Amino acid sequence: MSIPATMRALQQTSLNGPQDLRLITDAPVPGPGPGEVLIRVTAAGVNFVDISQARGTFAGGPQPPYLAGVEGAGEVIAVGEEVTDLGLGAHVIGVGIAGGAFAEYMVLPAAGAVPVPAGWADEQALGLVVNWPTALAALKPLGGLSAGQTVLIHAAAGGTGQAAVKMAKHYGATVIAAASPGKHEVVRALGADHVIDSHGADLTAEVLRLTDGAGADLVLESIGGATLATSLAATKRVTGRVVVYGTAGGQAAITNWELVYKHQIHVIGLNIGILIQAAPQIFGEVMGEMFGLLAAGVLGPGQPTVYGLAEGPEALAELEARATVGKLALLP
Repeated sequence: MSIPATMRALQQTSLNGPQDLRLITDAPVPGPGPGEVLIRVTAAGVNFVDISQARGTFAGGPQPPYLAGVEGAGEVIAVGEEVTDLGLGAHVIGVGIAGGAFAEYMVLPAAGAVPVPAGWADEQALGLVVNWPTALAALKPLGGLSAGQTVLIHAAAGGTGQAAVKMAKHYGATVIAAASPGKHEVVRALGADHVIDSHGADLTAEVLRLTDGAGADLVLESIGGATLATSLAATKRVTGRVVVYGTAGGQAAITNWELVYKHQIHVIGLNIGILIQAAPQIFGEVMGEMFGLLAAGVLGPGQPTVYGLAEGPEALAELEARATVGKLALLP
């Protein structure tokens, strides 16, 4: 396959949000460096990290103008030096720290590129390296979930939330899923034991009612803002855990006074990128467990909502407004 010099891509032109994402037709096609592969992108995943970067709230994020998107799947068309385990024509999915997934071509680190499972279309594997490992890490090695415990999952209808619901049920937990009313049937179909209104007047009281006043053993907190206080109050005293892995609703604070006198719980931070870098053994265990879940049929091919590349700004705006269900994909 001949590789062109330029390509179509979505360029973020400001830090004012996804409305300033622009389709350009003359972006240079990158070349793979040592330990990297170049893929012809067939599908790119849309994630909240893309919104955080576009708003300038992602720590150490790129400065505009930059090519947006971190999660891409496609066909390997060139390999850099030191790459021995991936050949031309392989279909992989991975995360590019430097971005560039919302484009026709992108570079991925070969060590983090995961083969698309046999029989799956590339877009069906979106989530395999971002959403699903995040959900699994939050539930098991960090969250310590065990059979018989109760887990509260925020944003349960999203890509990470849906995976978390399926996994938690597989591990024998009682699942309380929070979602907006229009998404309740989707979450219920995944096996959630209780589905509650994420915009309800007193979510804490509802969780306490469902747990006979004890609170949830584990809370998966991806919202932030005012929801963080709700999550803390809905967690079981002393032994309860809150794993914080998202800030979609804005920043929120918790003080040492509150931890001593109000919320005697475990608060755990999760960033999947840092987990990969700082604790590769744990991440390896997560991925091994995840492929076991795939083999067992607990997780299967995704069914993302598909947008064209030019519709990227619309897709990100809808995700930011929490108007979407499940995984979103851009197809170049």
